[in-house]
Amino acid sequence: MDAVTLVADATERLARRLEATAVERDRSGGHAAAERVAIRDSGLLGLTIPRSAGGLGADWPTFYGVVRRLAQADSALAHVFAFHHLQIATVLLYGSEAQQRELLPRSQAEGWFWGNALNPLDTRLVATVVTGGWQLDGQKSYASGSVGSDRLVVSAVAPRSNLEMETQHAPAGRLIMHLATNTPGVTVREDWDSFGQRQTDSGTVLFERVFVPQRDLLQGPDTPPTPRATLRTLVSQLIMANLYLGLAQAAFEAGRRHTLEKSRPWLNGNAASLADEPLVQHRYGELWLQLRPAQLVTDTAALTLQAALDIGEALTAAQRGELAVEVAEAKVLAHRAAMAISTDVFELAGASATSQRLALDRFWRNARVHTLHDPVDLKQRDIGRFRLDGRPPEPSPYA
Repeated sequence: MDAVTLVADATERLARRLEATAVERDRSGGHAAAERVAIRDSGLLGLTIPRSAGGLGADWPTFYGVVRRLAQADSALAHVFAFHHLQIATVLLYGSEAQQRELLPRSQAEGWFWGNALNPLDTRLVATVVTGGWQLDGQKSYASGSVGSDRLVVSAVAPRSNLEMETQHAPAGRLIMHLATNTPGVTVREDWDSFGQRQTDSGTVLFERVFVPQRDLLQGPDTPPTPRATLRTLVSQLIMANLYLGLAQAAFEAGRRHTLEKSRPWLNGNAASLADEPLVQHRYGELWLQLRPAQLVTDTAALTLQAALDIGEALTAAQRGELAVEVAEAKVLAHRAAMAISTDVFELAGASATSQRLALDRFWRNARVHTLHDPVDLKQRDIGRFRLDGRPPEPSPYA
């Protein structure tokens, strides 16, 4: 079996497994331990790990296709899966050759499930210079995938007074490092309580006198970012777009099936079945015309991202900026599609579609929660500014 078929088959099996219990687990929330085992057993944790390190070595457009298919089945577990690979991307983009030689083969061989504790808006985690490395004290919120993880990527702030212990010339800044989740002093709280995306394992991670050796530092404080290194943000943003898009596709399909199979015709309508009602057909056409452009633009952005990664360190700031605009376009369109479709299908499928047994509201709840990750208005501003005068977005944790 060739690699493409292997990935496609594994993805479909996993999607069906997640979909079978998605409604029940959406109601219960909490940590989906059994489903994490299923993800690990699928072999897809190695999807973006290079073949030289024992992984599947898939390109990023393939990865995003997998994320989108899983999001159709269960957007919360798709998020956990995608953020595992975001941490793999962090190692690939920030890690030294020595770090990659150590971490990537071990991640594949030992089946590590990576979690994220890098929330850039939460600056409560402080790194202090100590002999041989750093000491972490504080906490990180919205740490997606942290509950049940084996390994974490962590960001922390290093005050200048601490850095001066190491060197008089190092400015204060943000550090990025990795560590085992069971490192002494690390506590992960299962306190995620949102009304959507209920099983993303986005707990709060507490750090008390946690030692991280210097060798596990991926990025030092205020290391000048190269255009290639800042692609991590765009990998993340395109994950969001594909999660939104998967939700939009799932909501459209659920509404379509219900309209065809369960909905009653309008009493004062113009057709014997709701699916033959011209106004309903018109409205489904409107929804499709939001979904289709989002698909095309998101797929194009994935191809452009892969091309940028292939350029490597020769990537220019201008090339990175153009890609950032493409990713922003994809995210805005996917955001709009997810919110519109997950809401409007109820008007088209009718009152019976609101049955709690069907839980069709989960698409809206999940989309509403996830699309608040960072302001879509800022994406539209960046797009408009670029199209007006050619100024690309400044690289940041969200752009």
